[in-house]
Amino acid sequence: MHEGMSDEALMLAYRDGDAAAFEALYRRWRSRLYRHLLRQCGSAAFADELFQDIWLKMVNARKGYEVAAKFSTWMFRIAHNRLIDHYRAQGRAAMVSYDDDPGDADLVADLPAAATEQPERLVERKALAQELVKHIEALPAAQRETFLLSEEGELTLEEIAAATGVNRETAKSRLRYAVNKLRAALKDLR
Repeated sequence: MHEGMSDEALMLAYRDGDAAAFEALYRRWRSRLYRHLLRQCGSAAFADELFQDIWLKMVNARKGYEVAAKFSTWMFRIAHNRLIDHYRAQGRAAMVSYDDDPGDADLVADLPAAATEQPERLVERKALAQELVKHIEALPAAQRETFLLSEEGELTLEEIAAATGVNRETAKSRLRYAVNKLRAALKDLR
């Protein structure tokens, strides 16, 4: 019943008392939100804590929810604010100011490949994935966040700008710089 509904319609239904609508939203967004958090903070323990906090904030905000933007923009804005709060509480001023923060390079190391692939291909894909994650983590935090919101969150520039509290041109520049840095870093790889 809920599978054909938009995210916004699901959140409105949840606001009006339909708990199954929230379950549908959770199923749609849990993986992307968690991956985003994990890649932003580089720690599964912190990502787990933030993940739970963000969903709890959405549950608590349901009664006042109005469709002012896409649900994903609203959700990633909550995530952005929670990440900033987390960094401030941890005393990580460098991260709050969006300086570089390298983290765990094995975030995608255990992703399964298609069963039909040969072992050599699996090893190659794992090495490429580790290299990509390493270069994503090496991006300045603002560029990394913008890139991940675009790729993982599938947000548009306008939605990224709204989620991160910057104007569209700043979001566009951050994304362009991130993509250019990744292209340059990965140019020698297939």
